[in-house]
Amino acid sequence: MPKQLRLLDSGFVDSAESVALDEAILEAHIARKAPDTLHFYIRKSPTVSVGYFQKISESLDLDECRRRGVAIVRRKSGGSSIYTDRGQLIYGLVVSEDELPKDRAESFKQVCTAIARAIGSFGVDAIYRPMNDVEVGGRKISGNAQLRRKGSLLQHGTVVVDTDLVAVDAILKLDRSKSPSIARPSDRMTTLTKLLGRTPGIDAVKDRLAREISSILTAELRSGRLTVFEKGIVRRLVRERYSRDEWNLKF
Repeated sequence: MPKQLRLLDSGFVDSAESVALDEAILEAHIARKAPDTLHFYIRKSPTVSVGYFQKISESLDLDECRRRGVAIVRRKSGGSSIYTDRGQLIYGLVVSEDELPKDRAESFKQVCTAIARAIGSFGVDAIYRPMNDVEVGGRKISGNAQLRRKGSLLQHGTVVVDTDLVAVDAILKLDRSKSPSIARPSDRMTTLTKLLGRTPGIDAVKDRLAREISSILTAELRSGRLTVFEKGIVRRLVRERYSRDEWNLKF
């Protein structure tokens, strides 16, 4: 019998709930109360997702976020701060660590190459760029991060279908030491809409991502729902962590 990969689609979700969902599925997987899972969602309102170790003052303009009504959430995984809105599809993949290479770089390569194939199927030349990006023409179209805990792995990231690049430049700060030749954060980004001259259907993007990711895991997709156990974790994490400035703005 082939391995199965649960497919969840939460649609539009609140900012705090979005990061809680990823972590809740991971916690349930660790407790062996959830199967390997591929989860899709879109943030209902503009949000900056801050890497766990990121300092707010160094990565974003907090006053501009407040002026624009952009939420800030600090995820448990590392990496840089990213701006997200309704134009970006976000995925979370939770599997046992032994389903992917032990080496972190190799595991990123395997999943991100699948993402590149999915994006490339729309007719663009998408490639994996180590360690954790997918690019088209040298510009990022998908950024990814990982979190490993007790034998379980969460990889999550975005596919930029379309997004507000003006907001990206207004909110995110550029690290000149890493990008000395770039004038604005958006100079390093692109979108499927910009590349294709049209906005592809979000369901088509989901379908192609699901197909490619399930293929690398040699798993059969099965649509599912959050369990009662997972929903309880989500409520707790939103209440105790992701809705609180003490967590989101702590560095």
